[in-house]
Amino acid sequence: MATTHLLYLHGFRSSPQSAKARMVADYVAQHHPKVQWLCPQLPPSPRQAMQEVLAQVANWPSAQMAVVGSSLGGYYASYIAQQKGCKSALLNPSTQPERSLAAYIGQHPQWHEPSQAIFFKPEYLDELRALDCSHLPPAGAELGIFATGDELLNWQDMAARYPQAQQHIVQGSDHALSDFAQHLPTLMAFLDLA
Repeated sequence: MATTHLLYLHGFRSSPQSAKARMVADYVAQHHPKVQWLCPQLPPSPRQAMQEVLAQVANWPSAQMAVVGSSLGGYYASYIAQQKGCKSALLNPSTQPERSLAAYIGQHPQWHEPSQAIFFKPEYLDELRALDCSHLPPAGAELGIFATGDELLNWQDMAARYPQAQQHIVQGSDHALSDFAQHLPTLMAFLDLA
């Protein structure tokens, strides 16, 4: 069934202004203007972020929605996919953010708006643990775009975490998937937008 509702979840310290989010938004607006698009600014608290997102997509039809997530947003996307029973696309997803983000307790500037800061609290690590759904089978079809050149996260951890996903292993590249334009067709073919 074609996707009529598309949710995009950005990564840690990122925003709806990220290069990948803007590229997907522009593509959807240009080629699939009837698709409902949502890319919210996520608060630092994982619990609050997921509560807000689930409230925003509460009325979305599960069979016709998809969620795309990058980095920490990929971890969140798996949680949302479980809650909604929908398909998900994971771009260099964080697999154990409670470990990888433990070193980031404290205040950090946002990537795209350095004048804005986020404060990452120690209790957010427990909130991340509570969202873990790696022990559950996929709720819907999954696509993984994993870069071997990711300098922050190990692509082999991603591949092991998502064994049932349609895996698109990118040789080289980086955590931000700076060559994302090359992988957009793979993402769009998977999403099957209406």
